[in-house]
Amino acid sequence: MRRAWLLLVICTVGAFFAWRERPIERSPGVLAPDPPLQRPLGADAPVFHKDRYQIRALAEFALEARVLARENYRFDAGAELVPTDLALGWGSMSDSAVLAEIAIHQRNRFYYWLTATFPIPRRDIETHSANMHLIPASRVVADQIKAVRPGHILSLSGYLVEARRDDG
Repeated sequence: MRRAWLLLVICTVGAFFAWRERPIERSPGVLAPDPPLQRPLGADAPVFHKDRYQIRALAEFALEARVLARENYRFDAGAELVPTDLALGWGSMSDSAVLAEIAIHQRNRFYYWLTATFPIPRRDIETHSANMHLIPASRVVADQIKAVRPGHILSLSGYLVEARRDDG
């Protein structure tokens, strides 16, 4: 009897997490039409410190995009600074009709795609999507990033940065 209850609890917890992480279904059509905006910063760019890291801003950045995939990291060298990567798409890569023909996944801080039919030109896939390593600016932002699921449309703004840990 005890095993049955334990199995039921494990299945319930697993189902909850699977349900919470499920992709959001979207109708066909471009949902995030514009490319990212990027404005390089000069020598007076801000420098931030977070734990063992020095973070130098390189450019201002803004983007509205569809979340194609997400991957959380806990154990790799960058996880303390960058706990989540999001694969994001804009323009044709935010269209459900296009994405239905492309398999997307993430692993080891990279974003991968695979298609047999190329619903759009290969170059459009490459230039209208990217894997973003997100450094949350605050606990509130970190919690918002944790709630993001594939299919969400999100707006990001902040900086493209170079981060260096104190041990090099």
